[in-house]
Amino acid sequence: MIWGLALRALAVSLLAMPYFDHNATTALADCAREAWLRVQAEHWQNPSSPTRAAARARIRLDSYREAVAVLLGGEPAQYVFNSGATEGAHAVLRYWSERLPAVARIAVARTEHSAVLAAAGRFFPGRIDWLAHDSAGVVSAATVQAAILDGVAGVVVMAANNETGVVQPWSEIAAACRVSSVPYLCDATQWLGKLPGAGLGASGAWVIASGHKFGAPKGVGILKLPTGRSAPDFCSQGGGLQEGGHRAGTEDVASISAFSAALVECEQKHVIWESQREGWRRAFERELLASLPGTSIVAAGADRLWNTVFALMPHGDHARWIARLEKRDVQVSTGAACTTGKDGPSHVLAALGVPAEQARRALRISSGWGTTEAHWSNLLVALREVAAELGQ
Repeated sequence: MIWGLALRALAVSLLAMPYFDHNATTALADCAREAWLRVQAEHWQNPSSPTRAAARARIRLDSYREAVAVLLGGEPAQYVFNSGATEGAHAVLRYWSERLPAVARIAVARTEHSAVLAAAGRFFPGRIDWLAHDSAGVVSAATVQAAILDGVAGVVVMAANNETGVVQPWSEIAAACRVSSVPYLCDATQWLGKLPGAGLGASGAWVIASGHKFGAPKGVGILKLPTGRSAPDFCSQGGGLQEGGHRAGTEDVASISAFSAALVECEQKHVIWESQREGWRRAFERELLASLPGTSIVAAGADRLWNTVFALMPHGDHARWIARLEKRDVQVSTGAACTTGKDGPSHVLAALGVPAEQARRALRISSGWGTTEAHWSNLLVALREVAAELGQ
Protein backbone atom coordinates (compact mmCIF):
# COMPACT_ATOMS: atom_id res chain seq x y z
CA MET A 1 0.00 0.00 0.00
CA ILE A 2 2.80 2.43 0.93
CA TRP A 3 4.68 1.72 -2.30
CA GLY A 4 1.47 2.15 -4.29
CA LEU A 5 0.80 5.57 -2.74
CA ALA A 6 4.40 6.64 -3.29
CA LEU A 7 4.31 5.64 -6.95
CA ARG A 8 1.01 7.44 -7.42
CA ALA A 9 2.41 10.61 -5.83
CA LEU A 10 5.46 10.44 -8.11
CA ALA A 11 3.26 10.06 -11.18
CA VAL A 12 1.13 13.02 -10.15
CA SER A 13 4.20 15.20 -9.62
CA LEU A 14 5.58 14.26 -13.04
CA LEU A 15 2.30 15.08 -14.76
CA ALA A 16 2.17 18.45 -12.99
CA MET A 17 5.31 19.64 -14.78
CA PRO A 18 5.79 20.06 -18.54
CA TYR A 19 7.31 16.66 -19.35
CA PHE A 20 8.04 16.40 -23.06
CA ASP A 21 10.21 13.30 -23.27
CA HIS A 22 7.53 10.65 -23.68
CA ASN A 23 9.31 9.05 -26.64
CA ALA A 24 12.08 8.15 -24.18
CA THR A 25 9.76 6.77 -21.51
CA THR A 26 6.44 7.41 -19.83
CA ALA A 27 5.27 7.42 -16.24
CA LEU A 28 3.50 4.26 -15.13
CA ALA A 29 -0.19 4.58 -16.00
CA ASP A 30 -2.68 4.25 -13.15
CA CYS A 31 -4.35 1.27 -14.81
CA ALA A 32 -0.98 -0.44 -15.25
CA ARG A 33 0.01 0.20 -11.64
CA GLU A 34 -3.28 -1.17 -10.35
CA ALA A 35 -3.03 -4.26 -12.55
CA TRP A 36 0.55 -4.90 -11.46
CA LEU A 37 -0.24 -4.59 -7.75
CA ARG A 38 -3.33 -6.80 -8.01
CA VAL A 39 -1.64 -9.59 -9.94
CA GLN A 40 1.55 -9.41 -7.89
CA ALA A 41 -0.56 -9.90 -4.75
CA GLU A 42 -2.98 -12.52 -6.05
CA HIS A 43 -1.17 -14.42 -8.82
CA TRP A 44 2.51 -14.29 -7.95
CA GLN A 45 3.05 -18.03 -8.48
CA ASN A 46 5.19 -19.43 -11.29
CA PRO A 47 2.72 -20.04 -14.14
CA SER A 48 4.70 -23.11 -15.23
CA SER A 49 4.31 -24.93 -11.90
CA PRO A 50 1.80 -27.83 -11.60
CA THR A 51 -0.26 -26.42 -8.69
CA ARG A 52 -3.78 -25.03 -8.93
CA ALA A 53 -2.60 -21.60 -7.89
CA ALA A 54 0.01 -21.66 -10.66
CA ALA A 55 -2.67 -22.76 -13.10
CA ARG A 56 -4.67 -19.66 -12.22
CA ALA A 57 -1.59 -17.54 -12.93
CA ARG A 58 -1.27 -19.35 -16.26
CA ILE A 59 -4.90 -18.56 -17.09
CA ARG A 60 -4.21 -14.90 -16.33
CA LEU A 61 -1.13 -14.93 -18.55
CA ASP A 62 -3.09 -16.47 -21.41
CA SER A 63 -5.83 -13.86 -21.01
CA TYR A 64 -3.33 -11.01 -21.38
CA ARG A 65 -1.89 -12.60 -24.52
CA GLU A 66 -5.41 -12.92 -25.92
CA ALA A 67 -6.15 -9.28 -25.08
CA VAL A 68 -3.09 -8.12 -27.01
CA ALA A 69 -4.05 -10.30 -29.98
CA VAL A 70 -7.57 -8.85 -30.01
CA LEU A 71 -6.16 -5.31 -30.16
CA LEU A 72 -3.40 -5.91 -32.71
CA GLY A 73 -4.80 -8.80 -34.73
CA GLY A 74 -3.50 -12.29 -35.40
CA GLU A 75 -3.50 -15.27 -33.06
CA PRO A 76 -2.43 -15.24 -29.40
CA ALA A 77 0.23 -17.86 -30.18
CA GLN A 78 2.02 -15.29 -32.35
CA TYR A 79 2.81 -13.07 -29.35
CA VAL A 80 5.92 -13.63 -27.26
CA PHE A 81 6.32 -11.51 -24.14
CA ASN A 82 9.92 -10.37 -23.61
CA SER A 83 11.93 -7.51 -22.11
CA GLY A 84 11.34 -5.11 -25.01
CA ALA A 85 12.28 -4.09 -28.53
CA THR A 86 16.07 -4.27 -28.13
CA GLU A 87 15.88 -7.93 -27.15
CA GLY A 88 13.35 -8.53 -29.90
CA ALA A 89 15.50 -6.97 -32.64
CA HIS A 90 18.52 -9.05 -31.71
CA ALA A 91 16.47 -12.25 -31.43
CA VAL A 92 14.80 -11.82 -34.82
CA LEU A 93 17.90 -10.79 -36.76
CA ARG A 94 19.95 -13.57 -35.18
CA TYR A 95 17.23 -16.03 -36.23
CA TRP A 96 17.31 -14.69 -39.78
CA SER A 97 21.11 -14.93 -39.94
CA GLU A 98 21.00 -18.57 -38.87
CA ARG A 99 18.38 -19.61 -41.42
CA LEU A 100 19.03 -17.46 -44.46
CA PRO A 101 21.89 -18.31 -46.84
CA ALA A 102 25.33 -17.26 -45.61
CA VAL A 103 25.57 -14.62 -48.37
CA ALA A 104 22.05 -13.26 -47.85
CA ARG A 105 21.64 -9.48 -47.75
CA ILE A 106 19.01 -7.51 -45.89
CA ALA A 107 17.59 -4.08 -46.69
CA VAL A 108 17.53 -1.61 -43.79
CA ALA A 109 16.39 1.99 -43.39
CA ARG A 110 19.20 4.28 -42.23
CA THR A 111 16.88 6.01 -39.75
CA GLU A 112 16.14 2.90 -37.68
CA HIS A 113 16.64 2.96 -33.92
CA SER A 114 20.28 2.44 -32.93
CA ALA A 115 19.43 -0.88 -31.26
CA VAL A 116 18.05 -2.24 -34.53
CA LEU A 117 21.03 -0.91 -36.49
CA ALA A 118 23.40 -2.53 -33.99
CA ALA A 119 21.65 -5.88 -34.32
CA ALA A 120 21.68 -5.68 -38.12
CA GLY A 121 25.38 -4.86 -38.15
CA ARG A 122 26.15 -7.68 -35.74
CA PHE A 123 24.32 -10.46 -37.55
CA PHE A 124 24.68 -9.23 -41.17
CA PRO A 125 28.12 -7.58 -41.23
CA GLY A 126 28.89 -6.23 -44.69
CA ARG A 127 25.56 -7.54 -46.00
CA ILE A 128 23.26 -4.56 -45.48
CA ASP A 129 21.66 -2.70 -48.38
CA TRP A 130 20.59 0.78 -47.25
CA LEU A 131 17.12 1.70 -48.45
CA ALA A 132 16.66 5.03 -50.20
CA HIS A 133 14.25 7.49 -48.60
CA ASP A 134 12.80 10.91 -49.27
CA SER A 135 13.85 14.13 -47.56
CA ALA A 136 11.74 13.28 -44.49
CA GLY A 137 13.13 9.77 -44.17
CA VAL A 138 10.11 7.95 -45.60
CA VAL A 139 10.84 4.66 -47.36
CA SER A 140 8.25 3.86 -50.01
CA ALA A 141 6.80 0.42 -50.69
CA ALA A 142 8.08 0.78 -54.28
CA THR A 143 11.63 1.19 -52.94
CA VAL A 144 11.22 -1.98 -50.89
CA GLN A 145 9.85 -3.85 -53.92
CA ALA A 146 12.89 -2.77 -55.94
CA ALA A 147 15.21 -4.02 -53.19
CA ILE A 148 13.42 -7.37 -53.16
CA LEU A 149 13.78 -7.66 -56.93
CA ASP A 150 17.46 -6.90 -56.44
CA GLY A 151 17.76 -9.97 -54.24
CA VAL A 152 17.58 -8.88 -50.60
CA ALA A 153 16.41 -11.67 -48.31
CA GLY A 154 14.90 -9.54 -45.51
CA VAL A 155 13.59 -6.02 -44.91
CA VAL A 156 13.83 -3.81 -41.80
CA VAL A 157 11.74 -0.62 -41.63
CA MET A 158 10.22 0.81 -38.45
CA ALA A 159 6.60 1.96 -38.11
CA ALA A 160 7.34 5.44 -36.72
CA ASN A 161 10.60 7.20 -36.04
CA ASN A 162 11.57 7.80 -32.43
CA GLU A 163 13.27 11.14 -33.14
CA THR A 164 11.33 12.81 -35.95
CA GLY A 165 7.99 11.09 -35.40
CA VAL A 166 7.80 10.34 -39.14
CA VAL A 167 5.34 7.53 -39.93
CA GLN A 168 6.42 4.88 -42.42
CA PRO A 169 4.00 3.06 -44.78
CA TRP A 170 4.58 -0.16 -42.85
CA SER A 171 1.34 -1.78 -43.99
CA GLU A 172 2.23 -1.37 -47.68
CA ILE A 173 5.79 -2.51 -47.00
CA ALA A 174 4.45 -5.57 -45.19
CA ALA A 175 2.22 -6.37 -48.16
CA ALA A 176 5.14 -6.11 -50.59
CA CYS A 177 7.23 -8.44 -48.45
CA ARG A 178 4.37 -10.87 -47.92
CA VAL A 179 3.73 -11.23 -51.66
CA SER A 180 7.41 -12.06 -52.22
CA SER A 181 7.73 -14.28 -49.09
CA VAL A 182 10.49 -12.03 -47.77
CA PRO A 183 10.62 -11.60 -43.97
CA TYR A 184 9.93 -8.10 -42.68
CA LEU A 185 10.92 -6.73 -39.26
CA CYS A 186 8.88 -3.75 -38.09
CA ASP A 187 9.90 -1.86 -34.95
CA ALA A 188 6.54 -0.57 -33.69
CA THR A 189 7.89 0.82 -30.42
CA GLN A 190 6.80 4.41 -31.08
CA TRP A 191 3.64 3.46 -32.97
CA LEU A 192 2.13 1.22 -30.32
CA GLY A 193 0.16 3.16 -27.72
CA LYS A 194 0.04 6.30 -29.88
CA LEU A 195 -1.68 5.12 -33.07
CA PRO A 196 -4.12 2.24 -33.64
CA GLY A 197 -2.41 -1.13 -33.34
CA ALA A 198 -5.03 -2.97 -35.39
CA GLY A 199 -3.43 -4.67 -38.39
CA LEU A 200 0.05 -5.15 -36.94
CA GLY A 201 -0.76 -8.71 -35.91
CA ALA A 202 -2.17 -9.75 -39.27
CA SER A 203 0.48 -7.99 -41.36
CA GLY A 204 2.76 -11.00 -41.71
CA ALA A 205 5.62 -8.95 -40.22
CA TRP A 206 7.87 -9.66 -37.30
CA VAL A 207 6.86 -6.87 -34.88
CA ILE A 208 8.73 -5.65 -31.79
CA ALA A 209 7.73 -3.09 -29.15
CA SER A 210 8.45 -1.92 -25.59
CA GLY A 211 5.74 -1.26 -23.02
CA HIS A 212 7.34 1.64 -21.16
CA LYS A 213 6.69 3.93 -24.13
CA PHE A 214 2.95 3.92 -23.39
CA GLY A 215 2.54 3.60 -19.63
CA ALA A 216 3.57 0.01 -18.93
CA PRO A 217 6.59 -0.85 -16.73
CA LYS A 218 10.11 -0.89 -18.09
CA GLY A 219 11.42 -4.34 -18.95
CA VAL A 220 8.34 -5.79 -20.64
CA GLY A 221 7.51 -5.86 -24.34
CA ILE A 222 6.35 -8.06 -27.17
CA LEU A 223 7.76 -9.85 -30.16
CA LYS A 224 5.11 -10.88 -32.66
CA LEU A 225 5.87 -13.82 -34.92
CA PRO A 226 4.84 -13.49 -38.59
CA THR A 227 2.12 -16.14 -38.29
CA GLY A 228 1.16 -18.65 -35.65
CA ARG A 229 3.02 -21.52 -37.29
CA SER A 230 5.59 -19.87 -39.56
CA ALA A 231 8.52 -20.01 -37.13
CA PRO A 232 8.02 -23.07 -34.89
CA ASP A 233 11.76 -23.34 -34.30
CA PHE A 234 12.20 -19.71 -33.27
CA CYS A 235 13.75 -19.47 -29.81
CA SER A 236 15.22 -16.25 -28.50
CA GLN A 237 16.80 -17.98 -25.48
CA GLY A 238 16.90 -21.62 -24.48
CA GLY A 239 16.09 -23.37 -21.25
CA GLY A 240 12.46 -23.97 -20.33
CA LEU A 241 9.42 -24.14 -22.58
CA GLN A 242 7.88 -20.82 -21.60
CA GLU A 243 6.21 -18.60 -24.20
CA GLY A 244 5.34 -21.53 -26.42
CA GLY A 245 8.97 -22.63 -26.42
CA HIS A 246 10.03 -19.33 -28.01
CA ARG A 247 11.58 -17.67 -24.95
CA ALA A 248 12.76 -19.52 -21.85
CA GLY A 249 12.47 -17.87 -18.45
CA THR A 250 9.72 -17.47 -15.88
CA GLU A 251 7.16 -14.97 -17.15
CA ASP A 252 6.62 -11.79 -15.17
CA VAL A 253 2.84 -12.10 -15.07
CA ALA A 254 2.35 -8.89 -13.10
CA SER A 255 4.30 -6.76 -15.59
CA ILE A 256 2.58 -8.45 -18.50
CA SER A 257 -0.79 -7.63 -16.91
CA ALA A 258 0.31 -3.99 -16.68
CA PHE A 259 1.42 -4.04 -20.34
CA SER A 260 -1.98 -5.33 -21.40
CA ALA A 261 -3.87 -2.82 -19.25
CA ALA A 262 -1.86 0.14 -20.53
CA LEU A 263 -2.26 -0.92 -24.16
CA VAL A 264 -6.01 -1.33 -23.80
CA GLU A 265 -6.31 2.14 -22.28
CA CYS A 266 -4.17 3.76 -24.98
CA GLU A 267 -6.24 2.19 -27.74
CA GLN A 268 -9.33 3.76 -26.18
CA LYS A 269 -7.64 7.15 -25.84
CA HIS A 270 -6.66 7.16 -29.49
CA VAL A 271 -10.28 6.97 -30.56
CA ILE A 272 -11.29 9.88 -28.34
CA TRP A 273 -8.35 12.27 -28.17
CA GLU A 274 -5.83 11.82 -30.97
CA SER A 275 -7.15 14.61 -33.22
CA GLN A 276 -7.27 17.02 -30.28
CA ARG A 277 -3.66 16.24 -29.29
CA GLU A 278 -2.45 16.62 -32.85
CA GLY A 279 -4.19 19.98 -33.03
CA TRP A 280 -2.29 21.17 -29.96
CA ARG A 281 1.01 20.02 -31.48
CA ARG A 282 0.31 21.83 -34.75
CA ALA A 283 -0.65 25.03 -32.94
CA PHE A 284 2.55 24.84 -30.89
CA GLU A 285 4.65 24.45 -34.04
CA ARG A 286 3.02 27.49 -35.66
CA GLU A 287 3.64 29.61 -32.57
CA LEU A 288 7.19 28.34 -32.20
CA LEU A 289 8.15 29.20 -35.78
CA ALA A 290 6.50 32.61 -35.50
CA SER A 291 8.11 33.38 -32.13
CA LEU A 292 11.66 32.24 -32.82
CA PRO A 293 12.82 33.14 -36.35
CA GLY A 294 15.43 30.73 -37.63
CA THR A 295 13.77 27.72 -36.00
CA SER A 296 12.77 24.81 -38.26
CA ILE A 297 10.86 21.55 -37.79
CA VAL A 298 12.47 18.38 -39.13
CA ALA A 299 10.19 16.56 -41.59
CA ALA A 300 7.52 19.23 -41.10
CA GLY A 301 5.57 18.25 -44.20
CA ALA A 302 5.53 14.50 -43.57
CA ASP A 303 2.93 12.38 -41.83
CA ARG A 304 4.14 12.32 -38.22
CA LEU A 305 3.08 11.07 -34.81
CA TRP A 306 0.66 13.45 -33.12
CA ASN A 307 3.03 13.90 -30.18
CA THR A 308 6.47 14.54 -31.72
CA VAL A 309 8.29 17.74 -32.70
CA PHE A 310 11.98 17.56 -33.69
CA ALA A 311 13.03 21.20 -33.79
CA LEU A 312 16.28 22.79 -34.93
CA MET A 313 16.64 25.84 -32.68
CA PRO A 314 17.97 29.13 -34.06
CA HIS A 315 21.15 29.25 -31.97
CA GLY A 316 22.92 27.66 -29.00
CA ASP A 317 23.92 24.07 -28.29
CA HIS A 318 21.15 21.60 -27.43
CA ALA A 319 22.83 20.75 -24.12
CA ARG A 320 22.53 24.37 -23.04
CA TRP A 321 18.89 24.45 -24.10
CA ILE A 322 18.09 21.35 -22.07
CA ALA A 323 19.92 22.60 -18.97
CA ARG A 324 18.14 25.95 -18.99
CA LEU A 325 14.75 24.41 -19.70
CA GLU A 326 15.24 21.97 -16.85
CA LYS A 327 15.80 24.91 -14.48
CA ARG A 328 12.28 25.90 -15.45
CA ASP A 329 10.99 22.38 -14.68
CA VAL A 330 10.60 21.60 -18.37
CA GLN A 331 11.98 18.32 -19.69
CA VAL A 332 12.79 17.71 -23.35
CA SER A 333 15.57 15.76 -25.05
CA THR A 334 18.13 15.93 -27.84
CA GLY A 335 16.87 12.76 -29.52
CA ALA A 336 17.04 9.08 -28.68
CA ALA A 337 17.69 8.66 -24.95
CA CYS A 338 19.86 5.59 -25.51
CA THR A 339 22.42 7.66 -27.45
CA THR A 340 22.76 10.43 -24.85
CA GLY A 341 26.43 11.09 -24.18
CA LYS A 342 27.66 9.80 -27.53
CA ASP A 343 29.81 12.09 -29.64
CA GLY A 344 28.41 13.54 -32.82
CA PRO A 345 24.94 14.50 -33.98
CA SER A 346 21.94 12.22 -34.33
CA HIS A 347 22.39 9.49 -36.96
CA VAL A 348 18.79 10.18 -38.02
CA LEU A 349 19.57 13.83 -38.79
CA ALA A 350 22.78 12.77 -40.53
CA ALA A 351 20.77 10.39 -42.73
CA LEU A 352 18.41 13.26 -43.58
CA GLY A 353 21.35 15.42 -44.64
CA VAL A 354 21.10 17.91 -41.78
CA PRO A 355 24.51 19.60 -41.31
CA ALA A 356 26.26 18.74 -38.04
CA GLU A 357 26.21 22.38 -36.88
CA GLN A 358 22.43 22.49 -37.19
CA ALA A 359 22.01 19.02 -35.68
CA ARG A 360 23.72 20.22 -32.50
CA ARG A 361 20.80 22.60 -32.02
CA ALA A 362 18.17 19.86 -32.22
CA LEU A 363 15.55 19.37 -29.51
CA ARG A 364 13.13 16.45 -29.49
CA ILE A 365 9.82 17.40 -27.93
CA SER A 366 7.44 14.49 -27.33
CA SER A 367 4.13 14.77 -25.50
CA GLY A 368 1.92 12.09 -23.97
CA TRP A 369 -1.75 11.41 -23.42
CA GLY A 370 -1.57 13.34 -20.14
CA THR A 371 -0.03 16.41 -21.74
CA THR A 372 -2.43 19.36 -21.67
CA GLU A 373 -2.81 22.42 -23.85
CA ALA A 374 -1.48 24.43 -20.90
CA HIS A 375 1.68 22.31 -20.87
CA TRP A 376 2.29 23.19 -24.52
CA SER A 377 1.77 26.88 -23.70
CA ASN A 378 4.19 26.70 -20.77
CA LEU A 379 6.76 25.00 -22.97
CA LEU A 380 6.50 27.76 -25.55
CA VAL A 381 7.01 30.44 -22.88
CA ALA A 382 10.06 28.60 -21.56
CA LEU A 383 11.56 28.23 -25.04
CA ARG A 384 11.14 31.94 -25.69
CA GLU A 385 12.86 32.79 -22.39
CA VAL A 386 15.78 30.45 -23.05
CA ALA A 387 16.14 31.75 -26.60
CA ALA A 388 16.46 35.25 -25.25
CA GLU A 389 19.09 34.19 -22.71
CA LEU A 390 21.18 32.23 -25.21
CA GLY A 391 20.94 35.00 -27.78
CA GLN A 392 22.48 37.61 -25.51
